[in-house]
Amino acid sequence: MGGIEVLAAQARRLKRAAGAEGTPSLFFLTDPERTPDPLAAVRDLPRGAAVIYRHFGGADRRRVARALGRLCRVRGLALLIAADPQLAAAAGAQGVHWPEAWLPAARLPEHGSLVTAAAHGVEGAARAARYGADAVLLSPIFPTRSSAGRPPLGLFRASQVARAAGRPVIALGGVNAGNARRLAGRGFAGIAAIDALMPRAPER
Repeated sequence: MGGIEVLAAQARRLKRAAGAEGTPSLFFLTDPERTPDPLAAVRDLPRGAAVIYRHFGGADRRRVARALGRLCRVRGLALLIAADPQLAAAAGAQGVHWPEAWLPAARLPEHGSLVTAAAHGVEGAARAARYGADAVLLSPIFPTRSSAGRPPLGLFRASQVARAAGRPVIALGGVNAGNARRLAGRGFAGIAAIDALMPRAPER
């Protein structure tokens, strides 16, 4: 079983244990530097996974978002657009993902049927719950090169946040096929990743 399959299986187990019906258990986040071709990056994801397109104002974001929308519909994936409800609507996305610092004061109906929010601790998770997010992406759980200088929460502290959040909490940050089993029984409802969900080039 490959790394993506391992993560998908563990994410499903976490979702079942948390009783988090109605939200995806596996999330793939794009990144302008690490996923320069988002379309290629999502083609191997299992059906039912969610893709968060983090465009960060890229010049070609509308073209890429629409292409991702078409691909995700064909592949049975949910597409969320970061911090841009208008672009989400134009791409036919299922919803919006909000970075913690950009989370609006109140949820609007046009944001889509699925809305997620990032959190980096207790306060962020509480804000996401008050906002009405369908799921919270909590990070960084483990050491990672994409945590914007934030130290890892560690399993004990992250588990406390997840159990108190009042929303399904998705573990993000340094999660991979080698450590995903350590998330079991700690209140998480799924897994999110960038590198660990990237397709690997075949060995020669």
